[in-house]
Amino acid sequence: MATHTFPLFILALTVIMSMALMHSQTVLVEARQLLELTLPELPKPEFPELPKPVLPELPKPELPELPKFEIPKLPELPKFEIPKLPELPSFPHFPDLTKPTLPAIPMENNPSHSATSP
Repeated sequence: MATHTFPLFILALTVIMSMALMHSQTVLVEARQLLELTLPELPKPEFPELPKPVLPELPKPELPELPKFEIPKLPELPKFEIPKLPELPSFPHFPDLTKPTLPAIPMENNPSHSATSP
């Protein structure tokens, strides 16, 4: 029978990981202390105002007028008369057919057809 053994470096990795997880709590505390630290306010430097550039006004472009397009009138289409179709001859009347019926099945005490058996 084959047995499965873990290599020894897995045990070493487990120990290192557990030590790293224990160290993470101190990192969180240090991060909280950095967030609660207040720094003195520094004065904002004042810069002299720069003059705003003056842009010359550009002339507005003038677009040429487009010619008016007139829609030509369509000629009237002639009205067509629909030809009358000849009447179809009437179909002969067929007598109504009787529907076939199934014969009645006699109800006997047959254990193979009982309602309680699967």
